[in-house]
Amino acid sequence: MSGVNKVILLGRIGKDIELKYTPSGEAYATFSLATSDIWFDKDGQRNEATEWHNITAWKKNAENCAKYLKKGDSLFVEGKIKTRSWEDKNTKEKKYATYIEMREMSFVDNGNRGQAQQDQPQQQAQAPAQKPVTAANLDEIPF
Repeated sequence: MSGVNKVILLGRIGKDIELKYTPSGEAYATFSLATSDIWFDKDGQRNEATEWHNITAWKKNAENCAKYLKKGDSLFVEGKIKTRSWEDKNTKEKKYATYIEMREMSFVDNGNRGQAQQDQPQQQAQAPAQKPVTAANLDEIPF
């Protein structure tokens, strides 16, 4: 039986995108994405927990991220969980890093960036419909 490895995230970029190239010239970008969960306890006290996700994008997705996104922007990401391992040169200890390899993305209402969405490849996923932000629903926003 085969498994499913699929991650869907909607969050805010934690730092500006780092665009790099492999020795063969393939573009890749790395950045962090924050997702937050807000809840109210039994006393009505508001609580928030934020998870940070390391994201890696490749090729055109990487270039689009670097070109159009910056720290604080919202982004819808679809991808898979990956783990890499290596041996620490000094301690000879085995180290691990887990990250999300982005397959598809959609920019989410980041101001005047309409051109960015037109430049994206057509096969990229669309972000889920979002209701407009109003004073009435401002407390529902998890960021």
